[in-house]
Parts: sequence; structure tokens; C-alpha cells
Amino acid sequence: NGSGKSTLVKLLTGLYVPQGGRILLNEVLIDATNRNYYREHFSVVFADYYLFKRLFGLEASRRGDEIAAYLTRLGMDRKVTVERDQFSTIALSSGQRRRLALLTAYMEDRPVYVFDEWAADQDPTYKEVFYMRLLPELKARGKCVVVVTHDDRYFPCGDRILRLEGGCLTEVGERSIRERLAAGR
Repeated sequence: NGSGKSTLVKLLTGLYVPQGGRILLNEVLIDATNRNYYREHFSVVFADYYLFKRLFGLEASRRGDEIAAYLTRLGMDRKVTVERDQFSTIALSSGQRRRLALLTAYMEDRPVYVFDEWAADQDPTYKEVFYMRLLPELKARGKCVVVVTHDDRYFPCGDRILRLEGGCLTEVGERSIRERLAAGR
């Protein structure tokens, strides 16, 4: 708490411009000329997300079977349907609303997914589904997945574990990220 996780995620996704240092994508510097292009690489569910009833830009009417399958996997098929490119309801619990936000992120099908404390308000069943089924599926599809969590029970699910403490990013069990970058790794 207060370590800079949300700021880091907003820098990573291009919503904040770095005050120092730089962001590169495939060795190309991200600046004002290509920042919008860069942002299109990310599908994000922020800790302080907002869920719209309407599914903007997802052509939901053409992807009904895919959406229905995700609603079923997320345990939402008996509570929510999608009609005319919008959810039938978003008057749901916090955890259920977050599952709909996850569905929306999945439907965007971007190269990078960022989940900022997504599982924090999920019951144990959906935490397990998220970490043990959904995240491995994204990885198998070649997606880069960044998960921000305090829940150390699921740390082993990650390929890399980074700790952000006092504004310093360190890889757990490794040298600091700054040292790795300086060494060209």
C-alpha cells in the first residue's frame, strides 16, 4: 500500500508519461508521436476500474457465442446476458462486476493484459479459476500478463515475481531491475 503499484501500472500502460527514464516497446522509444499506438497493446482491469453497461468497440453482436462461453466460465451466465452490445445488468456484487470487467478485457484480445488486484474481492473459487485456469490460458495464447497482487499464495503462478517497495522495483530472488537493465538483461 502506497508503494507505487498503481502508478507503475499507469506508466506501463502509457496513461502516465515518465518524469524520468523511458519506455520502450520492441526497442522503440515511446513518446508523444506513438503513445496512442503503444496504448493499444494493453487490455487492463485497474483496481479502480469503471464498468460500462455498453460493450464499446467489441462487436458483441457478432461474438455472442464467445461471450456466452466466457459468461459461463466466469459463473455469470445465469445473472447476465449480452443483448444489443450491452450487458443486461451491471447491478451486481463487486466481485461479479469485476468478472464482467475481465470478460471485457478478454474480448479486446490485446497482446498485453494487466490485472491490478483483480482477484482481491473474488471468492476462493474464482481466485482459483483466475490464477489456475484463465491466466495459463492467456499465456498459452502468447499473451503477456501482468498481475498486481498482495496474495502470495499465487506467486508461484508467475514466471517472474517483482516486488515494489518504496518506489523501487526488485525481482524476487534476483538482482534489482535497474541492475538487470544496466547489464543488458
